[in-house]
Amino acid sequence: MKKIELIFENELGKNVTYSLDHPVEPVDAAAVNDAMDEVIAQNVFGSSGGDIVAKKAARIVERTVTDIEIELDE
Repeated sequence: MKKIELIFENELGKNVTYSLDHPVEPVDAAAVNDAMDEVIAQNVFGSSGGDIVAKKAARIVERTVTDIEIELDE
């Protein structure tokens, strides 16, 4: 499953990451940048370290899980 992670900095200088499932692809970097600016401007989210004050990064994360067959004790 893919997720988009939006990484911000809070008032204490700590990273705050918000993840959203099933991002629209291909990703529009300008739209992501504008959305992150709006999150900061509207003070949409808070954190334990205070308000979100800066953008740090945005990325797509894909996780692959492969089951391994094992013998189960009955």
